[in-house]
Amino acid sequence: MRFAVSPVAVAGSVVAVAAGPASATSSASYYGCPYGAVCIYNNADPNSGIQNGGVYWAYGAHNLSNQYGDHYVVNNQYGGAWGELCTGYNGTGNGESILFGAPYGNVENLSPINSIVLGTGNNYPCSPP
Repeated sequence: MRFAVSPVAVAGSVVAVAAGPASATSSASYYGCPYGAVCIYNNADPNSGIQNGGVYWAYGAHNLSNQYGDHYVVNNQYGGAWGELCTGYNGTGNGESILFGAPYGNVENLSPINSIVLGTGNNYPCSPP
């Protein structure tokens, strides 16, 4: 009986050890922006805090509203993922900025911006409506 319990305990220990580093890696935030997300801050200073609703996780277009002036924007995605700021809604219009890297933060003028698109690869989506 001890022999049957021992391998299960060892296997459980191995799983717990393997899960530990992955969890630690996935919790690396940058100025409060969670690992794997793109964040828009209240103003041009990353210490101003992330806007309410300003954390974007899913690939695709996200429409913005009432965004004017300079804001700090962080790309804390991984695996070469980018974010593009577009002048039109739903990822259309001109591409004003592409946010590469992780983590990467920059001050962006959001006055002409109506959507942000998250994605991967070399096909940036902002295109004429």
